[in-house]
Amino acid sequence: MIAEVFGVSIIAGFVGSLLGIGGGLIVIPFLSIVFKFNMHQAAAAGLVSVIATSSGAASAYVKDRLTHLRIGMFLQLATVIGGVLGAILSGILSAKVLSLIFGILLLYNSFLMIKNRKSDEKPKSSSLQISKWAKKLKLYGNYFDKIQNRKIEYSAQNIAGGFLMMTFAGILSGLLGIGSGIFKVLALDTIMKLPFKVSTATSNFMMGVTALASISIYLARGDIVYDACGAVAVGVLVGSAIGARLMPYIKSKYLRVAFALILIYTSIEMIRKGLF
Repeated sequence: MIAEVFGVSIIAGFVGSLLGIGGGLIVIPFLSIVFKFNMHQAAAAGLVSVIATSSGAASAYVKDRLTHLRIGMFLQLATVIGGVLGAILSGILSAKVLSLIFGILLLYNSFLMIKNRKSDEKPKSSSLQISKWAKKLKLYGNYFDKIQNRKIEYSAQNIAGGFLMMTFAGILSGLLGIGSGIFKVLALDTIMKLPFKVSTATSNFMMGVTALASISIYLARGDIVYDACGAVAVGVLVGSAIGARLMPYIKSKYLRVAFALILIYTSIEMIRKGLF
């Protein structure tokens, strides 16, 4: 079992570090379907994979100036607020209706991402416009794109919309028990108009912080299967380190398409859960 879990975890870490979604999307179904782990045990291993993905990719992304720590911590506040609201509303709102609504929204956003897959590769014809709030909160920055061989400057747009999106993501996570990596990337990329590589790198950082806060609950309940989680941690660290080294050399449009395909799969699953 350990060898199979290790191999799948390498793939999970590689994909998670490239797309900013963590490895849980791959690890959890594999453990629950193939090795018949109960969902609490699989979710605990999924959290381990998220922490390992974040740890394995964080240093490389910070070194390449792809991770924007201030934006990450700013949106982390929205996630926490949403998570608290989700817990409060869990006995009031219908999880099926919310799942259906968000599934449709995700499906729509996936097609937007494919449509705008080349947006990061277009040279800017005018100087960067920094909004008043982006300037006050210092939500802007730059990084050197190794493919285009030029510095790309960016500034967060529609800050209120991004914060609201992350609040809704936290609510949905609290209601449905799902991770919010996909919503983090959407908030950063589609709403706040950050370069896709910055979005995925910052999402990786944010997910690690969130998962660290959650793993203690599973540990206290005895849901950690130590040998499997150990294999997951090591495998994901290896995969995420490889992904972090390769990501600067992969065109953003290919990353966008790959993320959109995962988004379509997730949206279909959410719509299915909402209907049945």
